[in-house]
Amino acid sequence: MTIVSRNPSLQAGPVGEPIAYMARTRDYYLTLGYGNPYQWAENAEIPFARLTKPLAKTRVALVTTAARFDPAHGDQGPTAPYNSAAKFYEVYSLDSTSSPDLRISHIAYDRTHTRPDDINAYFPLVALRRALGAGRIGEVTPRFHGFPTNRSQKTTVEVDAPALLARLAEDGAEAAIFVPNCPVCHQCVTLAARRVEAAGIPTVIMGAARDIVTQAGPPRFLFSDVPLGNAAGRPHDVASQDLTLALALDLLEKADHAGTIWTSPLRWAETDAWKRDFMDITRLSAEEIARSRDENDRQKAIAKEIREA
Repeated sequence: MTIVSRNPSLQAGPVGEPIAYMARTRDYYLTLGYGNPYQWAENAEIPFARLTKPLAKTRVALVTTAARFDPAHGDQGPTAPYNSAAKFYEVYSLDSTSSPDLRISHIAYDRTHTRPDDINAYFPLVALRRALGAGRIGEVTPRFHGFPTNRSQKTTVEVDAPALLARLAEDGAEAAIFVPNCPVCHQCVTLAARRVEAAGIPTVIMGAARDIVTQAGPPRFLFSDVPLGNAAGRPHDVASQDLTLALALDLLEKADHAGTIWTSPLRWAETDAWKRDFMDITRLSAEEIARSRDENDRQKAIAKEIREA
């Protein structure tokens, strides 16, 4: 893996087309035998709010789709398969001065080309603290917030986003950074960021699914062309994590119109070969497709039981 930035000591990797996640997931589930393809959110009008003071004096909140670790929910480690038992369906809030144990086994991140053994690659709280220490931001809100991944856009817009906004208001947030992981996470946080922005709090999304976020209408979006689960930087690479957060903060500060999208210079590998594998149904045999369908049905049943409990 290589990266390029304004730091001349970092080497450039190739630029390729981002993964078309909406098309890839549609083809995957149609091949598994599910009809009625999912309709992703699409918004033409985009809310936009400017910072009301210099960023160096602004109180910034962090919003994640990672879940709190609970050993009762089974394997949630870096090599865990998709684990719907670890899903959460309500906004949660934790002390931002703590060292939380957050995992992403409950979502469909890239399990082939990465492993989430560094929380800082998908949850940039430590990098945000470094930015605070350097005087780049004024404060970190007393709490960070977990935002649920929900395929129901209605629930996200009418229930989850208002709940998050209320907590941001309680914390006196003056800006918010959203960091999604899976495809649906990217849609959820974009819908939430729009609600928060409409209330006057500037937002920026750090994400890796460009097509999903762009179609949903983000106020500001920093796109990193990396495997899902690494939107905050490369694992165990502090320089890339600081670079990614710095770009997000720059975007938060400098964007002058709604829908501003920047592309990070971060590159994952010297070729784009890693992009072929995510949910590539063409590589599965008939037997593997049947097993994938059975496993998907099993995980859906688990998630339904949790929602209805």
